[in-house]
Amino acid sequence: MGNQIVPTKGNLLATKKSLALSRTGFELLDRKRNILIREMMALIERAASIQDKIDNTYDEAYKALQKANITLGICAELSLTVPIDKSLNVAYRSVMGVEIPMVSLEPVSIPIPFGLNSTNSMLDDAYNKFSDVKRLTAELAEVENSVYRLADAIKKTQKRANALKNIMIPRFEATVKFISDALEEKDREEFSRLKIIKKQKNAQ
Repeated sequence: MGNQIVPTKGNLLATKKSLALSRTGFELLDRKRNILIREMMALIERAASIQDKIDNTYDEAYKALQKANITLGICAELSLTVPIDKSLNVAYRSVMGVEIPMVSLEPVSIPIPFGLNSTNSMLDDAYNKFSDVKRLTAELAEVENSVYRLADAIKKTQKRANALKNIMIPRFEATVKFISDALEEKDREEFSRLKIIKKQKNAQ
């Protein structure tokens, strides 16, 4: 790159400016990457915790449903009375320019849909446990999607930072050195030329 640029003071100043901007850009990208990594690691821990809760709650829910099936017979018809939940909402927040989803279920109070005379507390317990699973699953979907988006952003940020660190910054540094060396050589030649002229004048 250096030998394609005319070694002038103007080009030297412009290249130094580009070098400074590249270094600043690298520092900002590196800082962004570190913040995104911290955010992602916290979410990964949270996802593991939620997954454990879901596994335990599912286990309790199916045990409760099994007891309800034993005491009431198969509860397939009763399950049809459960209304479709349309309270799921998705909003977004920004973390260093990365859009992170916020999934939520509106706290709508839905009474148990089946009658007390045809069911028992075991089915009620199963219904409540599966409602807990639904809420936890929405939370897990938010966290896992956030982790995916952050991981993708970290990969892109790292790629840009590497390009600056390994390609652009060394290239600008080499160009600055090339122009500086060329200008110094030119100054030395000019100094030598003036010295010779002065010597010739004195000799006359």
